[in-house]
Amino acid sequence: MDLIKNLQWRYAVKKYSDESVSEDKIDQIIEAVNLTASSCGIQPYRLFVITNPEVRQRLGEDSFNAQIHASSHLLVFAGFNEITNAYIESYVEMMEKQRNLESGGLKILEDTLVGYFSAQTPEQNTIWSDKQAYIGLGTALIAAAELKVDATPMEGFDPKLFDEVLGLSEKGLHASVIMSLGYRDAASDFLSSAPKVRLPIDEFSIRIN
Repeated sequence: MDLIKNLQWRYAVKKYSDESVSEDKIDQIIEAVNLTASSCGIQPYRLFVITNPEVRQRLGEDSFNAQIHASSHLLVFAGFNEITNAYIESYVEMMEKQRNLESGGLKILEDTLVGYFSAQTPEQNTIWSDKQAYIGLGTALIAAAELKVDATPMEGFDPKLFDEVLGLSEKGLHASVIMSLGYRDAASDFLSSAPKVRLPIDEFSIRIN
């Protein structure tokens, strides 16, 4: 199975080469994230794709992760600060159009979502959105591996700095998690030739029959 071979090939790259990832491959990774699962199907996060060197240099200040500015592309998964009724109504309307349903055809779904999220606090909305963003991150990692593009998922960044530089708060968003994309500099990365370390499958997975 190529998927397993590609996941065995991937690792969290520490040193990137100067080679850029083609926009065609970036587009495929973005589409994969867009197609990934999200609870209730409402995609409560947005994906920022950053190549601007000045912006990335600023984002990487005081971070131990040089990959923020030293890779080809930087992906920022930005979760919603709040799940508003207006957003739910707009998203359900889009669902109806894409599924060729009459207006109001998904009214029960809309009412259910509005009722559920209206009862949540902004903090609960934020936590929930972060969890959904991490699902997207996982898909991006797998998609990159399938395309033989190296990637590094990172939590070692300053969320407040990202929010400020990217103007996320004004957009009702916050930086949840980030990932760099590029190609490994095998000669300079001590992990490039290191065996992948994982638990034995029978210790990691528990089957209940």
